[in-house]
Amino acid sequence: MSDAPTEGEKPVVRDKRRIDPATGEVRPEVASAASVPDDLSALEEQLADVVSSDLERQLAERTDDLQRLQAEFANYRRRVERDRQAVGEQALGSVLLGLLPVLDDIDRARSHGEVEGGFKLVADGLDLTLTKLGLQRFGEAGEPFDPTVHEAMTHAFSADVTEPTCAEIYQSGYRVGERILRPARVAVVDPQTNEEPKG
Repeated sequence: MSDAPTEGEKPVVRDKRRIDPATGEVRPEVASAASVPDDLSALEEQLADVVSSDLERQLAERTDDLQRLQAEFANYRRRVERDRQAVGEQALGSVLLGLLPVLDDIDRARSHGEVEGGFKLVADGLDLTLTKLGLQRFGEAGEPFDPTVHEAMTHAFSADVTEPTCAEIYQSGYRVGERILRPARVAVVDPQTNEEPKG
């Protein structure tokens, strides 16, 4: 259908002027002017409510997504840092474990009084450097026996002790932080009771 007038039909002209040009009086309105703005303002309020609630929902979704991504990234960063430290400690422990036989040789030389002069400076420097790297020596005669850090090589009884005790240290133990590189190898003495044979 076309709105264009056909032959023989005149175009329709609608006069929407408020004042009638023939009489000069105000024409009655079809819809009251006051009701249109009220309906319009109500529609605007409804539209604003819909847009506002939709924007708030979208903002809440984006905020939740951002917070979740931030938490995942923080966890990832902590995990990477923890793994990096673990790999570093493991590599350091492997290097130090390889040096333990050298330290044992130096200890044997010291016990025989053979660490003197320039070799003494080298041995002391090596001990100082390894201590700075976190290597700790443990195992002293007379300390209580702890199977988590001591390896019992021999066993005896004595009335002189009240608990299992390390009587002699055959080989020092070493640790880095909480990691035991090698347990101390010790002679263990248990308290003597009446049932056990002396000797």
